[in-house]
Amino acid sequence: MKWIPQDIDTYLNAKEYVDTAVIPIYSISFGGEMKQSAAAAEFITLLTSQLERQFTGRLLLFPPFTYLKNENSEKVLNDLQNWEENIVKGDFKHIFYLTSDIEWKAHEEKLGGALIWLPSLLLEQMTESQKVEIINSQVKQLLILFTQKWQE
Repeated sequence: MKWIPQDIDTYLNAKEYVDTAVIPIYSISFGGEMKQSAAAAEFITLLTSQLERQFTGRLLLFPPFTYLKNENSEKVLNDLQNWEENIVKGDFKHIFYLTSDIEWKAHEEKLGGALIWLPSLLLEQMTESQKVEIINSQVKQLLILFTQKWQE
């Protein structure tokens, strides 16, 4: 389910079955890193959208947690921990963060949810069918990871 009114209604009526929150994490950069930042956001957006389609009824795809790349990392971490605290209060048993920003790996142990780092793929020069194939391949791997976490 997505963060849209219709899906939230569905979620509220079937809350006991939706135990997983997925939060995309995007860093925003300007200047020379702007295009790379946008490419990473596009990749994570496509990936989490396809993941949501695969697990509709089991997970809720939250809006992306977005921050400025040059922002203080402790402040950004505290903000994300605040999100996490509120999501846990909302009765989600599993939280998955998806990002292409390698710097999050240094903070992984400070998060209660599972951090999944994936290197961003340059999709802009691919055809739509190539993009779909790449994203589906990545999602298949994530399906296994999600299933393992659910069984723990």
